[in-house]
Amino acid sequence: MKLSVIIPVYNERKTILELLRRVEAVPLSGVTKEIIIIDDGSTDGTREVISDFRDRCTIILKDKNEGKGSAIKRGLSAATGDLLIIQDADLEYNPQEYQEILEPIINGQADVVYGSRFITSKPHRVFFFWHYLGNTFLTIFSNIMSNLTLTDMETCYKAFNRPVIDYLKSRLTAKRFGVEPEITALIAKGKFRIYEVGISYSGRTYEEGKKVNWKDGLAAVWYIIKFNLWK
Repeated sequence: MKLSVIIPVYNERKTILELLRRVEAVPLSGVTKEIIIIDDGSTDGTREVISDFRDRCTIILKDKNEGKGSAIKRGLSAATGDLLIIQDADLEYNPQEYQEILEPIINGQADVVYGSRFITSKPHRVFFFWHYLGNTFLTIFSNIMSNLTLTDMETCYKAFNRPVIDYLKSRLTAKRFGVEPEITALIAKGKFRIYEVGISYSGRTYEEGKKVNWKDGLAAVWYIIKFNLWK
């Protein structure tokens, strides 16, 4: 069994090497890994840094910055694994938790697993209150529209089996952070088996490089409506 780890990257020169080291070090029982880095038009030297990994990873260099959703779609199309997980290029999420996240899929219980930051006793950095409130609102609103009971729709850690990979790669359209509600809406419509697993979280401040902002939150409301009602 093979796991595809797709890593959308945009201006993450300070963290990408440590992130790749952690991903490569992850032990997985009976599962091999392929790592796919999608550089979304970085301008801070990230491209030069990741070039040293060409013999160990698949590297896709996009000509211009289009957004996380665009990068994820490219990664889905390039993935050859039986399983897939999305990994942000920062250090907010811990790759050592892959085995726990993938277990329901490997055991045949789930088609999709979300790593939830809100149903866990594992360590996590204290959230900004307004980020927490925004995440909670967006998850609840998404649940209302999709008839799901997720606790963390906006989580980075989403894992899929092969049928879901193929289903998503031909349907995703969102180019920026709207990809999170779009994936959730598509999965709900596809009637796939969804599980959640509690994960740790080490969130960043804006000074440390966090990119999502209140404008993305407002856009997510529109995307939730759009992708649940009209897609």
